[in-house]
Amino acid sequence: MPGSKRQLPLYTLSVASQLSGVSTHSIRQYIDKGVIIPFKTESARHLFSDVDVIRLKSIKNDIQVHGLNMAGIKRAMAQTPCWLIKGCTKEEQNNCDAFKSYDQPCWAVEKKSGDCQDLNCHDCDVYGVVDRFDHLKDMFKTMAKIEFHQS
Repeated sequence: MPGSKRQLPLYTLSVASQLSGVSTHSIRQYIDKGVIIPFKTESARHLFSDVDVIRLKSIKNDIQVHGLNMAGIKRAMAQTPCWLIKGCTKEEQNNCDAFKSYDQPCWAVEKKSGDCQDLNCHDCDVYGVVDRFDHLKDMFKTMAKIEFHQS
């Protein structure tokens, strides 16, 4: 079950397309590239949450305003320090492809460690981080403040 109301599967592909301003064709490409992970019904129909719609808008902005291509978007998503967000141990980090990957977001890697092995990535705080930070740099600034206050 999704962790918050914003992660509930509410929208069909066409509704997500309308809400985000991203064509259905582009959304399918984003799914294929692993930058968005919608829910799948038993009949293999995709459903999208509010977090997915925010992510779609963010991707659209990255492409249109910042000139990123899909490789650039994936690489930026791969820079999210999931091991810090999840509180992974050094051992878990060493056994996890997400810690080692520079071009795949953690939800797109094959070998995961710790509680990520059994977790639905869509429900994870790391996938939903787009819901809380407009820019990756803001996330790092916030995390640095937290880490500084804990030391």
